[in-house]
Amino acid sequence: MDKILEAVVMSSYPNNVKQGLVRRVIEASKQPMDSEQCWSMLELCTKLYLIGDTKYKREIGKEVLEVYGHYHPEEFEEFFNVRFLLSLLQEGYGPLGKRSHYVLDYIQLGLQFVLESPSANSIFSLLRIEVLRKVCERPSPKQCAKISKLLTQHPQCIPTGKHQVLFCQQLIRCIGQFQCVSEGEDDIMEFLEQVNKVSGLLQRIWRTQTSAILPSLKELFTIISSTEEQEVPSNALASVVQFVPLELMDGVIRNLTNDDSISDVQMMMAIGRMIDWVSWPLGKNIDKWIIALLKGLAAVKKFSILIEVTLSKIEKVFSKLLYPILREGALSVLQYMLLSFQHSHEAFHLLLPHIPRLVASLKKEDSNSATSSLEQLAELIHCMFFRFSGFPDLYEPVLDAIKTLPIPNEDRIKHLLGQNAWTSQKNELACFYPRLASKSETGKIGLINLGNTCYMNSVIQSLFMASDFRHAVLNLTEGNSQPLMTKLQSLFAFLEHSQRPAISPESFFSASWPPWFTPGAQQDCSEYLKYLLDRLHEEEKTGKRIYYQQLKESSLMSQAMEHQSINKTLVEKMFGGKMMTKIRCLKCLNVSSREEAFTDLSLAFPPSDRPICRPGSTSALQVEEIGPQFIETPKNQPTGSPWVRRKPAVSGDPAAKPVLVETLGFREPREAAHPLSNSAVGVDTTKDPHLASAEQTRAPKECQSAGDLINYFLSPERLTAENQYHCEKCASLQDAEKVAELTEAPHYLILTLLRFSFDPQTMKRRKILDNVSIPVVLQLPVPISSEATEDVCPHGKGRSDMGSTFVSTVYDLCSVVVHSGISSESGHYYCYCRECTDTVPHAQPRDGTPKPASNKQLDFEIPWYLFNDTRVSFSSFESVSNVTSFFPKDTAYVLFYRQQVGRTSSPIHEAVAEARKLHSEPSLSKDLMEAISKDNILYLQEQEKEARNRAAYISTLPKSPLWWRDFERDKDDDSSSGGCSPAGGGGGSGSFHGLVF
Repeated sequence: MDKILEAVVMSSYPNNVKQGLVRRVIEASKQPMDSEQCWSMLELCTKLYLIGDTKYKREIGKEVLEVYGHYHPEEFEEFFNVRFLLSLLQEGYGPLGKRSHYVLDYIQLGLQFVLESPSANSIFSLLRIEVLRKVCERPSPKQCAKISKLLTQHPQCIPTGKHQVLFCQQLIRCIGQFQCVSEGEDDIMEFLEQVNKVSGLLQRIWRTQTSAILPSLKELFTIISSTEEQEVPSNALASVVQFVPLELMDGVIRNLTNDDSISDVQMMMAIGRMIDWVSWPLGKNIDKWIIALLKGLAAVKKFSILIEVTLSKIEKVFSKLLYPILREGALSVLQYMLLSFQHSHEAFHLLLPHIPRLVASLKKEDSNSATSSLEQLAELIHCMFFRFSGFPDLYEPVLDAIKTLPIPNEDRIKHLLGQNAWTSQKNELACFYPRLASKSETGKIGLINLGNTCYMNSVIQSLFMASDFRHAVLNLTEGNSQPLMTKLQSLFAFLEHSQRPAISPESFFSASWPPWFTPGAQQDCSEYLKYLLDRLHEEEKTGKRIYYQQLKESSLMSQAMEHQSINKTLVEKMFGGKMMTKIRCLKCLNVSSREEAFTDLSLAFPPSDRPICRPGSTSALQVEEIGPQFIETPKNQPTGSPWVRRKPAVSGDPAAKPVLVETLGFREPREAAHPLSNSAVGVDTTKDPHLASAEQTRAPKECQSAGDLINYFLSPERLTAENQYHCEKCASLQDAEKVAELTEAPHYLILTLLRFSFDPQTMKRRKILDNVSIPVVLQLPVPISSEATEDVCPHGKGRSDMGSTFVSTVYDLCSVVVHSGISSESGHYYCYCRECTDTVPHAQPRDGTPKPASNKQLDFEIPWYLFNDTRVSFSSFESVSNVTSFFPKDTAYVLFYRQQVGRTSSPIHEAVAEARKLHSEPSLSKDLMEAISKDNILYLQEQEKEARNRAAYISTLPKSPLWWRDFERDKDDDSSSGGCSPAGGGGGSGSFHGLVF
């Protein structure tokens, strides 16, 4: 019969004819027959099954074998013996030998017919040994899957005892070497199925023998933590972890992170390779294990490992959000990595270029998964905005991409940041601040944040960029009596000449720190600035007093008197101005006045019931929109009297024009000024060619300007009711009017916008978030003497023509300190700065009419810089103007303006004259120059050492695919579809292969 069957199978008949003949042979095989005939048929069917060159032959062999197993069990058992099976497993079959791929399938087929036979136990014992030997030979994924299928169907063949643990470990070794060599989607699906069968066998073993789990995990960790030069362990190992019971997680992680025998490099390698497992599709709980190990490392303060791994892997994790099949796990890992990386913006900033493209892809996908992920991603991004504010130029494209997505409230943000931080002790991360490889392309140097010291850093950078003040400080030689000024000089010198990307202001901070400030807490930068300037002023006064006393004692009385009378402190020369406060009794019209010095103007916001004066309104303090020119007051206004121009309009009286504060720059469009309106602040777009494109950057319709706030500051205040004034002439409380006017303009005008007010309901200082447009050029009314008036208008226009002794002093914006946050006790400070210097003064026309400010082009050619602690970057006035529009909690707080000395219409006082001489190269002391040179050499040595260490570290990192190909593929292939593509898809085989491997 075997000859007949062989002849039929080998014949050239059509398969349907062969199938009919084979049916007859099979039916005949069910009948009783002698042992020899059975053996002949079993040998033929074994040959067809194991080395048949077509699927048809193998199927015929399988079908006949099953018949003989059912109808001739004794002969089958005798044929299917231990010796035969051992030969198959060790030597293979026929001419193919060990290359025969169907030995394990054949054994699995035959086992079902000998389970109850006396030889069954011998066969099981043989297979327990042989499958262990097989896996030690590292078979292919296909062969491993066949072993797993055999053992899953016949668990009696699974090794036992110590061999079982060894079998699990060797099986994990096999998985670690699995590689899918084909990029075809069908082949990849087959590969995934094979891996799942192998890992499923491990799950089955662990369920019955939990004692095998920990040794298996130890072997797994050994594989992924290996630093030896070898092939990268397969991501298929992720399929193993998903079957480890979660109740073991805490103990396993605790043992790993507290094991002193595991080096940092090994741990870094292990966690890096685990993070790569987010690429493994359909894995369960993989993200939980990754996050648990990251948290475990944070618990034992392995911050350097966490930082290195996060920075090297976060972009790859982010790229996996493109794939729906990976999205949930990848997003969980990404959330923890970002929310825990709170000491530095580095990790978040690595993602900024990729966020808009990912958001666009998720919106295009339009699935429930994409919608949910978008909302979670937006929440995560807003948390990062909150934590790392001060990068408006970088954040604008991201903010624009997510502008339609929900914004979490601040409590939610604080909760997320609080529960995910590596540590609550910020000082533990002090040595892990952002590493800056090189100096900023701007050539400027940043300042290291010493722990909520951004308020100081912003002030220092603003003072440093005030070039006249900087040059004066660097040129100082009297250091013994001014220790704080000496430290400031040293800090400025390092900011000017250091090769470091950022320097530490620790020494200056310790010397300048107000004693009532709470260590480590956020502070008010305006309060710090006032304290600092006051300290510098008082220190220099004390030094001058000592010097004066020495001159007096040495009988140089004339020099002493001269020194005492004419010398001002540097703070007075640069920032000092004077203001006259006058109070007029409305009953007797008696006026009392008091002049005070100031270094900054604190500008309050008008109350809500007092709207901003706009053109065409009927307010007594209407503002007049004018171009950049000198301000003229009515000819009939008495010289020097502030009362006529400020008093409320009386019915029937002509409207009185106030002395004007004029602003130039990016401002909101307004209606044409009414011919009779009185505007103290305005913009003349015809004078500035850059303002033509300002339409897109202007503030909201009711946005106030810095000029509006100055006008409000200078406007009259009625003292009535409980605020009545005690008039000395009347000897009683009377209604009065109080007014302030600038009597001496400072060289640098500092404006502080009083954004923080006490809220009696919450008992906290709240922040006024109103947007304030900032003019790039500001003109202030300052009184001048009669002689100066004649000098300004020598031809035809006397004092009566001028109308008063007030004249405009022009200022250029040079720095803006921005506060990001909603409270003075929290948030972040950063600043925009530029260096304003004098150009050659423009000659005035012979008729005395001042030339328009646009001749200087408003200094738009001067570059702006953004200083944010260690980071310094190029910026623009457009960014300064728009920052609050994009980021409502980022508001201008302190403004620095520099007087245009070459253009002022009043005589230049000695401070300004001296400031113009300070731009020669400062001559630093020998000791200071040596200190800078030594530090620069030290920095170069540190860089060399860091480069060597970095190269050694990179050589140990696991080599993984280029993550950015995911983004490039998404950009180039918009038509992909299916279950695994970035847009809900599968796409071509290439995209799927990139997903898994």
